[in-house]
Amino acid sequence: MDKKDVKIHIIGAGISGLIAAKVLEDHGYSSIILEASDRVGGRVKSDLVEGFVLDGGFQVLLTAYPAAKKYLDFEALKLQKFVPGAAIFKDGKQTVIGDPLRDFSLLFSSLWADVGSFGDKIKTLKLNNYLKSRTLKEIFDSPEKTTLEYLQEYGFSEPMIELFFRPFFAGIYLEPDLSTSSRMFEFVYKMFGEGYAALPQNGMEEIPKQLKGHLKNTSIRFNCPVAKVKDGEILLQNGEIVESEFTIVASEAGSLIQNLKNQEMYWQSCDALYFKTKDSVIDEPLIGLIPGKDRLVNNIFYPTSFSQKDSRDSQLLSVTIVKDHNFSKKELVERVKDELKEICGIEHATFLKHYPIKKALPRLNSLRYEMLPSETRLTSTIFLAGDTQLNPSLNAAMISGERAALGLIETIDGVRQ
Repeated sequence: MDKKDVKIHIIGAGISGLIAAKVLEDHGYSSIILEASDRVGGRVKSDLVEGFVLDGGFQVLLTAYPAAKKYLDFEALKLQKFVPGAAIFKDGKQTVIGDPLRDFSLLFSSLWADVGSFGDKIKTLKLNNYLKSRTLKEIFDSPEKTTLEYLQEYGFSEPMIELFFRPFFAGIYLEPDLSTSSRMFEFVYKMFGEGYAALPQNGMEEIPKQLKGHLKNTSIRFNCPVAKVKDGEILLQNGEIVESEFTIVASEAGSLIQNLKNQEMYWQSCDALYFKTKDSVIDEPLIGLIPGKDRLVNNIFYPTSFSQKDSRDSQLLSVTIVKDHNFSKKELVERVKDELKEICGIEHATFLKHYPIKKALPRLNSLRYEMLPSETRLTSTIFLAGDTQLNPSLNAAMISGERAALGLIETIDGVRQ
């Protein structure tokens, strides 16, 4: 079986699918990606609205992700780094806390911040050092509990949990109860401690665009939704049948593959809204946290805060909501504007765009970091990729794409023998 003659298809041009295509190319194979939309990236996308780059939901790249360091050119992405901290809006005041070991300017504001006790602040540094000594295998082999249980058992006070940890990690997990696995908490906390949160200068979609640019022997069919996948062939929604010797499904697979139809996937949802404001109420590239069970808004951020020389008359403001609600779009926008004014002192916010994201992150149990290539094999010719196989992160999406491609290659090698 000559490598150039093997018919390989990948369903989905998201992060997993693009990585799978790259690994196949690195081993001398070529593939065809079938993508339902008109662009690469899947859930990682950006739009240009009134001269502003709007990501499809507030997302960041953690520079400590091992897979990201392996597959991405950070310099070419022109990464803009967040200040390692947060601005907390409480009782009409803004309090800044952060990691003074990484940014000395945060030392005094963090020490005197009315967010948790002095003991809480010592515990955050101890936890940081503890997780630096833990391997990723140790983290993902540890017994699972909820993140809330983990924080309580570690000894953090209720004010520290409610004012900082709950809104901060609710914005990462996209769920306000902190019911997400403690493995995910330790992993993310470790990644924050060993690197930076960052955004590409031109938005998160620059990541899949860069991955696509690395492909030399891969073709992509856009606007090509798939209806069914089985050994030997792929049925497109337009009725076309595509012959495929090997297939990697790098999108939601339950509706595509017959024996997966009863394995329903559950998702975390969120709302992302963007506004223009005259001024920024946060002076540095810091995420703004809004604690409180009665608050709709979870966090805010000014993507324009990275540019200290931005000459535009208005600033771009990102708002994230992770709580369930039944508001119409109009009601939601008005409610958000009221909270921005009351809590953050943002008097004039002009609405730009609303992203209601029903499938933002997969809701998973028994989180894993790693998998064997053979574990991605569903049938003799069909392989699965995607962060749903491991944990909800860009890092996991990359690893699963790599493992699916390697599993396919192992199978081909076995056929040759």
